[in-house]
Amino acid sequence: MNTTTAGYKLIKKIKDAKFDVDQLHQYNLLLQVGVRDLQVSIIDSSSNRTLLLEDYVLPSVKTYKELQSNLENLFADHHLLMAGFWKTVKVSIKNNKFSLVPSSLFVKEAMVDYLRLNAKINTETEEILYYKHIKSDAICVFAMNKVLHNWFTNLYPNAEVGFIHQSSSLIEGAINFAKINKKDSMYLYIDRFKLHIVTLRNGQLEYYNQFGIKQFSEYIRYIMLVMKGLNKSQQKSDVVIWGYIGKQSPHYNEFYKFIKNISFGDRPEYLKFGFVFDEVQDHHFFDLYSMHLCS
Repeated sequence: MNTTTAGYKLIKKIKDAKFDVDQLHQYNLLLQVGVRDLQVSIIDSSSNRTLLLEDYVLPSVKTYKELQSNLENLFADHHLLMAGFWKTVKVSIKNNKFSLVPSSLFVKEAMVDYLRLNAKINTETEEILYYKHIKSDAICVFAMNKVLHNWFTNLYPNAEVGFIHQSSSLIEGAINFAKINKKDSMYLYIDRFKLHIVTLRNGQLEYYNQFGIKQFSEYIRYIMLVMKGLNKSQQKSDVVIWGYIGKQSPHYNEFYKFIKNISFGDRPEYLKFGFVFDEVQDHHFFDLYSMHLCS
């Protein structure tokens, strides 16, 4: 099938030679779904080895109906994604319909009210979900399309299917990284047309937010805005960056003009990677890998 006419395009695929289709029952399937993209990873639960990575773009999507249709085409064409015998399936949703609530203040019956502080919510078409963070005192309340939620749930009736928001994997990943590196930093994740900022204080979540980006100068503006609001020094603060940005790119050089102590984040140490993953820069797909921490 012509994948372009099917509404999706595969732009990166890495498959480890140790992948064994007869072992799906011990593999964890990670799916990260955006409005116009999808990332897939498969982790061997017995060894924590990353066995598969795929990155797709869905360039023509304008509505949830089109997203659903394109995902159905992609999954129907995929020999693995339609399999039903995974150990676990985790689905991460990339959108701006979320709210972080301290666990001491969380009331399940008020989830819609939390979300309506930040976004327009339609309870007839959207499923309201929540995730209790493991390494922070936050509970993430988020919304996702009901049809999409039901589709994933019905697609894997024999597996344990869990839903999280992209913010949760980034927060858990940053906390884990800080624990290993023994310092609080500002953490940036450069997504497609979006900037995520996480900051920690004494190893605990201090701040998280995401910003839509239309031109490069907005990255710098939002970073400076958050630094000022948190009384962080532009010259002295450590800043760690992951995401869709090249180490030799002009954009990175622009970041360095404004932030002197900026460095690229590493791959997570809790996952193992074969040599075939050497073609992927270590700071790419941090949000996807960090889903592994969210149980």
